[in-house]
Amino acid sequence: MSIRRSRRALPILAVALAVLLVPVGSAGAAPARAARPAIFPTTIALPDGFGPEGIAIGAAPFAYFGSTVDGSIFRANLVTGQGRIVSPATGTPSVGMKIDLRGRLFVAGGPAGDGRVVSAATGDVLAHYSFASGSTFVNDVVVTPDAAWFTDSFNPVLYEVPLGRHGRLPGQASVVTLPLTGITFQAGFNVNGISRTPDGRALLVVQTNTGLLFRVDPRTGAATQVDLGGQLVTNGDGILLHGRTLYVVQNQDNLVAVVHLNRRGTRGAVVERVTDPRFDTPTTVARFGGRLYLPNARFSVTTTPTTPYTANAIRAPR
Repeated sequence: MSIRRSRRALPILAVALAVLLVPVGSAGAAPARAARPAIFPTTIALPDGFGPEGIAIGAAPFAYFGSTVDGSIFRANLVTGQGRIVSPATGTPSVGMKIDLRGRLFVAGGPAGDGRVVSAATGDVLAHYSFASGSTFVNDVVVTPDAAWFTDSFNPVLYEVPLGRHGRLPGQASVVTLPLTGITFQAGFNVNGISRTPDGRALLVVQTNTGLLFRVDPRTGAATQVDLGGQLVTNGDGILLHGRTLYVVQNQDNLVAVVHLNRRGTRGAVVERVTDPRFDTPTTVARFGGRLYLPNARFSVTTTPTTPYTANAIRAPR
């Protein structure tokens, strides 16, 4: 059956997806510009006391947020700004997260040293993986066509969950711990956000405490520093690749660094640093249409049952 689209509907759709901006200004950084009130809200209220950290957005206009307090997952409609808990508390944190083309959320478990896969549609836990115990912080994840890769901010390793045919989830015995070489771990949070390189052949990770970006060979774990011309992305947290542009959230600095990379991800340049007065320690980033969405983790405040939390939308810098 064919579907005819009204020409009159096209301008309306364009308005719905467009993100118009107003300057906000910040010392030492190019101002991000919040979208004028149109159809999609630019600030989304999250549950009080939620303690957000990770965000994931797929093809549909829904954002998923993980709670560091109880591990529950909140889904927000990007059109209305309304949402609800879709996956109940697990008792362990939900930190970095990504959604795949099959509608599955891959969630890092932070100090629990684990990861899990959750149905975005039902909230059911489809698989659970134990990675480490003791001193560990499983911080972020990226999903490639053949694996999900998790970082550990306290240990120089990556955890690989290999995916089978048609994305089949493996059992615990298939999990691989890949030692990292070429990155000097220091006190505090080390390897954090993770993405693929623009050519898809390697991985990119940011080291929070040093502000360095590394390219990692997924076969050997060998890491080489990405040449950013001497610039740093200190306090780098979640990262997001769009084409050859890498967005790096600098959490404590309330910035998003915009990095233009070569195809192999071996060199790049920080072309802009964006801020917004609504930022309150943003941690991770996801994109929908022409917007970036970032949750405010508010690390400087103590989380109580009544502590308010929000996520904000800004225009995606190019």
